[in-house]
Amino acid sequence: MTKIRALAIAAAAAAATGCVAPKCADPSATVTSPDGRNEIRLYQHPLSYEVLRDGVTLVSRSPIDMTVDGRSFAAESERRAAPVIVREVSERVLSPVYKKSTIDLSGRYASVLFGDWNIELAARDDGVAYRFATNLRTDEVTVESEKAEVALPPRARCYYNATNRAGLEETVPETSEFASIDFGNKFAYLPFAAEMCGKTVLVTESDVFEYPILNFTKGEGALVSKLSGYPKRTYRAGGGWQEKKEISNGTVGVRWVLAEGEENFLVRTSGERTYPWRVFMLADEPSKLCEADIVAALARPPAPGRDFSWVKPGKVAWDWWNAFDNQGAKGVNTKTYRRFIDFAAKSGVEYVIMDEGWSKALDIWTFNPEVDVPGLVEYAKERGVGIILWMAWGQVVGREDDVAEHFAKLGAKGFKVDFMDRGDADVERFLWTFAEACAKNHMLVDYHGAHRPTGMSRAYPNVLNYEGIHGLEQMKWFSGQDMMANDVMAFYLRLSAGPMDYTPGAMRNFPVDSYPKGASPEGKAADIYNRPGSAGTRCRQMAMMALYEAPLQMLADSPTNYEKNMECFSFMAATPVVWVDTVGLGGTPSTMAACARKAYDGSWYAAGMTNRDARDFTLDTSFLDAGEWKAEVFRDAPDGDVRPEGYVHETKTVRRGDRMPFSMARGGGFIVRFSR
Repeated sequence: MTKIRALAIAAAAAAATGCVAPKCADPSATVTSPDGRNEIRLYQHPLSYEVLRDGVTLVSRSPIDMTVDGRSFAAESERRAAPVIVREVSERVLSPVYKKSTIDLSGRYASVLFGDWNIELAARDDGVAYRFATNLRTDEVTVESEKAEVALPPRARCYYNATNRAGLEETVPETSEFASIDFGNKFAYLPFAAEMCGKTVLVTESDVFEYPILNFTKGEGALVSKLSGYPKRTYRAGGGWQEKKEISNGTVGVRWVLAEGEENFLVRTSGERTYPWRVFMLADEPSKLCEADIVAALARPPAPGRDFSWVKPGKVAWDWWNAFDNQGAKGVNTKTYRRFIDFAAKSGVEYVIMDEGWSKALDIWTFNPEVDVPGLVEYAKERGVGIILWMAWGQVVGREDDVAEHFAKLGAKGFKVDFMDRGDADVERFLWTFAEACAKNHMLVDYHGAHRPTGMSRAYPNVLNYEGIHGLEQMKWFSGQDMMANDVMAFYLRLSAGPMDYTPGAMRNFPVDSYPKGASPEGKAADIYNRPGSAGTRCRQMAMMALYEAPLQMLADSPTNYEKNMECFSFMAATPVVWVDTVGLGGTPSTMAACARKAYDGSWYAAGMTNRDARDFTLDTSFLDAGEWKAEVFRDAPDGDVRPEGYVHETKTVRRGDRMPFSMARGGGFIVRFSR
């Protein structure tokens, strides 16, 4: 079949399912990807765009606008001729802290010029994007609003997360036909994915800098942008989870910096700048979303001449999830931390996190007398282990340089920063400011309690991970969520934005419908809060080590539990955290996820997981090079539905193209290491 005929058939099928928009006036600019499949069009009357793949309209004509210093760019576009400057890029850049060894920058780009502002368009083989840019010769402008709508077909199958608080992105994903979506009193956060016409579109953003993150409400036939106004007032607060109390003096006891009220503008910023890319990742099938580079490719690069060769990704032995080796609060002491450090050193784990409790009463300048932090940092250094310190961001705001410099001199290797939980331009400034302060002092960063990534790690590779996920921590106070669906959909949604601090690795594994419910953190139901586990099988937890991209990957369970399960733990500890290549292998957000990743030693890892349904999956090994390979396999035991901690560990010899069958239990998974 010729390509032209195939495209014609696809277009006809799309028309039958409502995926083709009515014919519009000629666009002012059209940019098509190098492979000719993806296309973004910009119109002036009114200012709007549409997105196509193979000639099929996936996002129909949707209005956009930005208002700066009282000027509506959409209104101005109606009155101006708009010259277009086109360029093509064919380049790859090295990316040692990423899911691939290089980021592919290749694509076609256009700037549509409207005098002292313009719209930039990008078309790549993995998607398209647009953004505003201004060249206003003033030191400061006020951005009052941005309109960004996304019109989708009514029957598109959508996958999304909803929240009622911008920046707090830890909910279980939902699925619905687009016409039936009702966010209620909530709004959707990104990424947002939709399947239609045999194709997949995922909406996200890149290069968010001094600007709020993008969320969506539901309008008539379209998603409608919702961005947080600049805070009228911010204040430091401590207290309980439900009742936060303002702290007016100093930072002692501060956990949050909360925003009260919103100004009638988004940000005051430089008049000469670009704004965030509105990104549409495009693929024929959802499993290929994991291969896309578009978020990283469109993000700002590191400053010229900046050296990040000192950045060392790795695994982390983590204390908080397992309640300090299952001892609860009484385990927060020097002896317990030496235990973690010794375990990490013996097992080749690069880091130990000292979570909440190493300092006194949320005061990072005063050590807990039960924890010899300087001594432990030196003890770990002698054993080749780095110490990463947890802190609430309320302890850091306004003293970013002081904090980074002080703890770098102490010998710590980085920070896990928590509880930002906001999505306005003020918190965004903090994220970039602290990343820079840490880079200057050769410190790593894990932004826990933060929204999904938007490409910052390209400019600052020392920012290794981000939360923005309903992760394994939820099992400490489990209240019946469908974690099986959550875990699968997260691979397609959250992980498409970038690294994910899910914190996998549980060795207590429960049948899908038999995980005991827990209490709130205040209640601390002893068995679950201090000895948590996971729903689903052991192999599911192991599969996450390769499925879930995380250059700083936490091993959540306790040294005691890992020492009882060394066969599994040793494999997990040896699984890489950065990769040479990534290949999607199959599945959908509503069924299962599977991918293969190539390691720097030439080996490959392939992993998969299912939702709460048992599922057969055949692994096609066509991603391997020619020749024989040794396949080390961990797969669910035949009775995995009722005995989820059971597994089969076996070794096979395979050749490229061999097909390996797997029967996954309910909530099950598998992982394979292929080596020469």
